[in-house]
Amino acid sequence: MTDAYKKAGVDIDAGNQLVKRIAPFAKVTRRPGADSDLGGFGGLFDLKATGYKDPILVSGTDGVGTKLLLAIETGIFDGIGIDLVAMCVNDVLVQGAEPLFFLDYFATGKLEVDDAATIVKGIADGCLEAGAALIGGETAEMPGLYEDGHFDLAGFCVGAAEREGLLPRMGEMQAGDVLLALPSSGAHSNGYSLIRKLIREQGVKLDAETPWGGTWAEALMAPTRIYVKDLKPALDAGLLKGLSHITGGGLVENMPRVLPDGLTARYDEDRLPRPPLFEWLQTAGNLSDTELRTVFNAGIGMVLVAAEDKADAVLSTVPGSFAIGSLEAA
Repeated sequence: MTDAYKKAGVDIDAGNQLVKRIAPFAKVTRRPGADSDLGGFGGLFDLKATGYKDPILVSGTDGVGTKLLLAIETGIFDGIGIDLVAMCVNDVLVQGAEPLFFLDYFATGKLEVDDAATIVKGIADGCLEAGAALIGGETAEMPGLYEDGHFDLAGFCVGAAEREGLLPRMGEMQAGDVLLALPSSGAHSNGYSLIRKLIREQGVKLDAETPWGGTWAEALMAPTRIYVKDLKPALDAGLLKGLSHITGGGLVENMPRVLPDGLTARYDEDRLPRPPLFEWLQTAGNLSDTELRTVFNAGIGMVLVAAEDKADAVLSTVPGSFAIGSLEAA
């Protein structure tokens, strides 16, 4: 039966080999609440072991989008697992939640064990960075559904917060609250359909040097930054009223999601970063500032909302943070 299935394009032995390869990666991500081995029908997590008193579970799911096509083109697979984790855990984080555990879904037409193991190693690295346990996942080999060499990734994260620590605290926000930011590590995992279009139109070779140093492949495949360790001390200290993960939609669409009616974000244009990658994208695409900050993160990966009298405490608690504006009446 296995031979017949293999002739149909599904290699069960390769799948078993992959499970053996990735089991050590998952094992090193264990944390309180996650002690079971990878390979069961369901991932187990003991919420009681985490010590929460009145926990609210917060879940998130996401993918990597068409950045996967650049990964396939460049053969750079070690960072997209981090991308997958980052897109999920950062979304959970902005609700004030600590990421607890993560599951992944990897689907392909033909399973290439070495490439898949590299990807899952990246997922485990991302989980370690986020403090989340990799407790399970699914590998699906589906010939005919995916082109040769193509695959897709999805991730699922569950976190927890004490009920009183949930964000955003819209009822406490007011005009004069300060907006602070943490920089992105690049384009993260958004806007890649436009990026791919622009590099084709501009005749960019991915192995060529960028005008600012390093190759285009390195610039475009830089993994998404994970903000959990940066922000957890400020969250634990109750210094923040809100967080916004700047993903697809940029500053323009993501900030309003955490603000109450009657308040809007005002930015100091001189304080908004302009990394060279985004300057190039803006010029190549003839994008207005508003378009740039709607499609891309444009150099800002996370925005923090804090009371004016807490701003200095946040700046000293969150390394690399900087002020970019304030809230004002809409």
